[in-house]
Amino acid sequence: MTAVLCAVRGAGETAVVRALSAAGGLTVARRCADLAELLSSAAAGHGRVAVISADLPGLDREAVRHLHGSQVWVVVLSDDAVGWDAGRCARLGGDAVAPGDRPEEIVGAVRGVSGRGESGPGAPDAPIARVPEPARAPGRVVAVWGPTGAPGRTTVALGLAEALAREGCLLVDADPYGGTVAPAIGMLDEAPGIAAACRTAATGRLDRLALGALTPVVAPGLRVLSGITRADRWPELAPAHLEEVWTVARQLDPWVVVDCGFCLERDEALSYDTRAPQRNGATLSALAEADVVIAVGAADPIGLQRLVRGLMELDDLDLAAERIVAVSKVRASVAGNRPVEAVRGALARYAGVTDVQLLPWDPGTCDAAVLAGRLPGEVGRGSVLPEALAQLAGALRSRVVAGAAH
Repeated sequence: MTAVLCAVRGAGETAVVRALSAAGGLTVARRCADLAELLSSAAAGHGRVAVISADLPGLDREAVRHLHGSQVWVVVLSDDAVGWDAGRCARLGGDAVAPGDRPEEIVGAVRGVSGRGESGPGAPDAPIARVPEPARAPGRVVAVWGPTGAPGRTTVALGLAEALAREGCLLVDADPYGGTVAPAIGMLDEAPGIAAACRTAATGRLDRLALGALTPVVAPGLRVLSGITRADRWPELAPAHLEEVWTVARQLDPWVVVDCGFCLERDEALSYDTRAPQRNGATLSALAEADVVIAVGAADPIGLQRLVRGLMELDDLDLAAERIVAVSKVRASVAGNRPVEAVRGALARYAGVTDVQLLPWDPGTCDAAVLAGRLPGEVGRGSVLPEALAQLAGALRSRVVAGAAH
């Protein structure tokens, strides 16, 4: 007997409960008045499947994730009359969508999700209805990450996105400690950005048009999704919502470059509440989604030490992404008379890295770009750093092509 939790709104609630109760093998364990009661009933193990009206106050992707965490399958009931069509309902991340005014189809959806085998609620192999999109190859997600100490993550992300713009690129600032992409290129801090994208995704409204409206074009072929303006806004970047942001971002442009935060610590290791918000969830979500991770370190002795340790932390995450190691600020004054050989030798000896992209020290270009609020290539045409960043983009393209061939 499959226990069902019902949180159905409106006059049709009685008909839904009757249909589920009359169906063989199903029983209505709870009729929940609100989301709080539904979540607590699921956490207490009172149900196996939740049937929920899409317009239930407070219902969003994070709530659906909590239900999945309680091992509860989720059937979302659509209602065009209140603005919840099947496509928007599907974007909430549930396991099935059924029309709220057709009890027989709701029963069929409950039977369908409860009989899906051992994959578990919310599993990637569960068939979830999606909004039809024009046929096109999904974009590639590139996460730019580096350890603490300002190794040049944002500069690399900006230069890489600029080099990829000819093919179409979306640059996303996902640093939960306070991103700097927007001010670096002269955008207003008040731009809606990634927090607005997460809010839109939370209620199932994020699609290509909605994301496009949140991503102004700052250069030919280059869009920007700005970051949070204050570090205390990190709870707005919930991983459950970001998963949908990454999915839609892939549909918007061929390349998605994400400027990540530095910290890889899993917050649940510090708390008994494994469903509490994760401060580093945005960074971990981007790394998990990425096709390629660009690991950036600084060329000084402290920066290289931090990079070596950071690469070990990346290994612990067991990511599926390809990895490219880049070292910035390469100069003789801090790495010796032969800085290139010194950096390559240190990484080969202590991290086993033999293929590294070196980015030369070019403070003139960096300073001019920040002063003017422009991209590195716009103020430093012909200088060494933009050329090195273009070479990094070439190495990225080669790695993606090689990965696709295998």
